[in-house]
Amino acid sequence: MNFLRKNWLTLLLSVFLVSMFLFPDFRAFVQRQILMKPSLEKVEKDVTFTAEEMNIQLKGVNVPDANLADFKDKVVFLNFWGSWCPPCRAEYPSIQKLYEAKKNKVAFVLIAMQDEEEKVKKFLADNNYTTPVYFATSPLSEKMLPKVFPTTFILGKNGRILMKEDAAKDWNSESVHQFLESVNP
Repeated sequence: MNFLRKNWLTLLLSVFLVSMFLFPDFRAFVQRQILMKPSLEKVEKDVTFTAEEMNIQLKGVNVPDANLADFKDKVVFLNFWGSWCPPCRAEYPSIQKLYEAKKNKVAFVLIAMQDEEEKVKKFLADNNYTTPVYFATSPLSEKMLPKVFPTTFILGKNGRILMKEDAAKDWNSESVHQFLESVNP
């Protein structure tokens, strides 16, 4: 028993090395998981929405219809929300304040999800909100599709994801203002 206590690491490494030689599938797994670095192309794909993913028809609620691709050369505040969603409603005043401060430098695209147009219009009117609100009329890519509400992306020019938030947030904070200034001076 004393031998095992003193040599457990050596035994473990020996089993690992023997497994590498005896089991080709194990060796391939180790090479893929530990020894290989992810390709730059894969990393770039994971952090950027492609032109195809940005090609989403948007039906304007309080603004003209658009396509998300129309904003590709701008920093975009992209928010998925619903008038039925308490956290979305809670964060909306801070989004409105951020919009008022940054609307000349940042494109705001708020997409109402799983909602009815009349309820959205009433919510906006009751609260005097002027942020641009849309409904997506074409499918969203799996990478963009929100898993929770609200979900917000801040996209750099050409669709690069600079920030993603899967929860309500105070969007009018000093740190958000500084971040937006740093990415779009």
